[in-house]
Amino acid sequence: MDIMGTSLRVCVDDLDSAISVYERLTGAEASRFQRGGVSVAAVGCFFLMSGPESEMEILRKITATIAVKDVDEAIADLTAVGAQIVAGPIPAPTGRMLVARHPDGSIFEYVDRNPGA
Repeated sequence: MDIMGTSLRVCVDDLDSAISVYERLTGAEASRFQRGGVSVAAVGCFFLMSGPESEMEILRKITATIAVKDVDEAIADLTAVGAQIVAGPIPAPTGRMLVARHPDGSIFEYVDRNPGA
């Protein structure tokens, strides 16, 4: 699988305050979107997330978001090493995403940048 980059996930109580901090630290402008009931801001290599505790509890379990060339290729490679696909693939703002539990128990989100798929 071609890994194109990673994003660190940061759960925050006050998204607006956090955005100004991370914009200053990264020099990047935030791009905002909703994911269910969760407000998300992508700022540089960070995904800042804020929302209802019921949704945040689940999101805190995911270590990082990994951008890949193709989610289908990621599924094949993840399955080959014994990872479990726990969600997806489903549509995402940039293409498709899935959540996988690696054999060591780590949980990662994989997203592709293939909106036409």
